[in-house]
Amino acid sequence: MRLALIVEYDGTEFHGWQYQPGLRTVQGELQKALAQIATEPIEVTCAGRTDRGVHAKYQVVHFDTHAIRPHSAWVLGVNHFLPKDICIRNAFDVPEDFHARYSATSRSYEYIIDNRPGHPAIMRQYATWIPRPLDHKQMHIAAQYLIGEHDFSSFRAAECQAKHPRREIVNISVARHDHQVVLNVTANAFLHHMVRNIVGTLLPIGHHKKPVEWVAQILAAKKRAEAGVTAPPQGLSLVRITYNKTYENLLKGV
Repeated sequence: MRLALIVEYDGTEFHGWQYQPGLRTVQGELQKALAQIATEPIEVTCAGRTDRGVHAKYQVVHFDTHAIRPHSAWVLGVNHFLPKDICIRNAFDVPEDFHARYSATSRSYEYIIDNRPGHPAIMRQYATWIPRPLDHKQMHIAAQYLIGEHDFSSFRAAECQAKHPRREIVNISVARHDHQVVLNVTANAFLHHMVRNIVGTLLPIGHHKKPVEWVAQILAAKKRAEAGVTAPPQGLSLVRITYNKTYENLLKGV
């Protein structure tokens, strides 16, 4: 049988999502805990792999098992064996054709910037501190050049293993909430470091060092060297995975 889980985690102490022998990863810890309940080896597939230090408020994974357990065992039981920085929020039966990654229609990320002179004490692991004032309105205007389907080679990490650089951003916004500047972006899929490279490109615009049109020039160049630096990981969180209506209802227990 196939099950899907809604998972959240604090990525601070992990070497990313993907299993790596000898390293602490989200996938590795999750598979160990699930095996305790299933009493058999478990391999999980996620909707969106996150990098080292990146968090997830809403990650979807699926796995196959011969074990028949109540949903409470896949949630409360597995959580008992998980470290405190990972938590399963819900479990659902899904059909065999459901795939956490390939069935997803979009992913949404949030990037939080703490924009005030003094460094954050409480949010230091969940926001990137930028002390100089940022013009969030200019950053938002510039970000709109990225909407649509484009070749995002300029925002792609050199080690990216995606087969092609074309992605479609359906929505992107930059807004200020008191001292926090927050970027929200939704796309059909993302390239390696794509969101962090977008943020790093918008920062000079927020500091009035570059015009808003700079983003369009970078996008057209299709060269990573033309874009801004890669922003730190701690401000980034995966916040939503979207599926078609049938699968959405399944993941809501409808």
